[in-house]
Amino acid sequence: MNIFNLLLPTRRGVGAVMKGCRATCYSFFHSSPETTVEVQSQEQEVVIAMGSNVGDRLCNFNEALQLMKKLGVNITRHGCLYETEPAYVTNQPRFLNSAVRGVTKLGPHELLGVLKKIEKDMGRTNGIRYGPRPIDLDILFYGRFSIHSDTLTVPHERIWERPFVVAPLLDLLGSSVESDTVACWHSLSQQHNGLFETWEKLGGESLIGKEGMKRVLPIGNLLWDWSLKTSVMGILNLTPDSFSDGGKFQSVEAAVSQVRLMISEGADMIDIGAQSTRPMATKISAEKELERLIPVLEAVLTMPEMEGKLVSVDTFYSKVASEAVGKGAHIVNDVSAGQLDPDMYKVVAGLKVPYVAMHMRGDPSTMQNEENLQYDDVCKQVASELYSKVRDAELSGIPAWRIIIDPGLGFSKKAEHNLDILLGLPAIRRHIAMKSLAASHAPILIGPSRKRFLGEICNRPSADERDPATIASITAGVLGGANIVRVHNIRDNLDAVKLCDSMLTRRKSLA
Repeated sequence: MNIFNLLLPTRRGVGAVMKGCRATCYSFFHSSPETTVEVQSQEQEVVIAMGSNVGDRLCNFNEALQLMKKLGVNITRHGCLYETEPAYVTNQPRFLNSAVRGVTKLGPHELLGVLKKIEKDMGRTNGIRYGPRPIDLDILFYGRFSIHSDTLTVPHERIWERPFVVAPLLDLLGSSVESDTVACWHSLSQQHNGLFETWEKLGGESLIGKEGMKRVLPIGNLLWDWSLKTSVMGILNLTPDSFSDGGKFQSVEAAVSQVRLMISEGADMIDIGAQSTRPMATKISAEKELERLIPVLEAVLTMPEMEGKLVSVDTFYSKVASEAVGKGAHIVNDVSAGQLDPDMYKVVAGLKVPYVAMHMRGDPSTMQNEENLQYDDVCKQVASELYSKVRDAELSGIPAWRIIIDPGLGFSKKAEHNLDILLGLPAIRRHIAMKSLAASHAPILIGPSRKRFLGEICNRPSADERDPATIASITAGVLGGANIVRVHNIRDNLDAVKLCDSMLTRRKSLA
């Protein structure tokens, strides 16, 4: 027997989370999948949890995502990536966990069948319950329905007791309730403040970073926990016209020597750029950029000192990104966040490497034009404009767990805007969080090093005289939540970073 009936009245059970929302959730009861009425007349929004602890866990996730897309689930959002201790059966490897949000025309039991097929095709067998598995796919939410059958229960019956499920689930939402469907999901938690209250009761953000649950970003063969310390990225410009060190490192020998110095002083990663992005810079072709970049990149990657270090390529060309990653670069750093090459998102999605999306209006030749310098609330507008690019990147296949955000200090900003951003990194996260908690958790990179606004404020016309001001701005940024700092002077900025990290650790211990 199949019964549809109203499960929750408008606004019931989610308190302040539901303010201004009207949600109706339906209960879908039946005795067996053979007698159910499948919901196929329209697309339904779904949430699917993912877990893996056998084999190459990240590769398993990538394969499962491709198969879901192929079999009728269009992925629209990705949660962050979490490495977690196993639950229930503890003598097994650590899990990788996340969740995705998508739309499908498959009915709930059809969707279940598709997910079970993917699990089987990827090697999952009927082993120990809660035991090791190459992939685990569970339906957490299906549209605005509560479903109970012999083979399927939605919401998943144990969702509310599992931090490793609730954390990536929340990542798929914003702190503002965006739709009736999301309001319904909050209602199904049966908590006054919805899923947010469920998460807080489990321990909330205090759980993240501890041994049992780490939020990580995959880089190369590493799972990087950026909460452990602030990373220092050294700048290597191969251009003749960069504002600070143009022309100094155009030969392979000079570039390698500079990288060796930066590594010896403590750099965690090296950002190599062969195209100047200073204001009014003339754009060169991708071919010319590659001509400058590849010989240096190849030499740097073979340096013994680079063992355990990361290389980022600073480019807005997808062709350059593809060739650089093919040679061994680990990160694509795009000052345009995809604006200057329509193929960038698609290419980076295929490369499966971290992507730095930076805020800029226009391009380097126009970014300081008067129309690009107009802001009413710079932190709010930077957050909104940057998130729109992150959203486009995600819809193109770059999952949230591979994205790093950069508010773009010195790009389409006046001096006062740069100061507001340095003071307002928490505000930028909050504004992004209203639309996507996953994006708000992304590592933040800042790059104030030796920039013009520091010279204007400190009356230092020469870029190489701006290191003390750089250190001050780096200090403010790290204390405000920056996770990566991009600098020319490694030694002095590393000291500032170490002190800031110690201060933040001390603050946390006193909380």
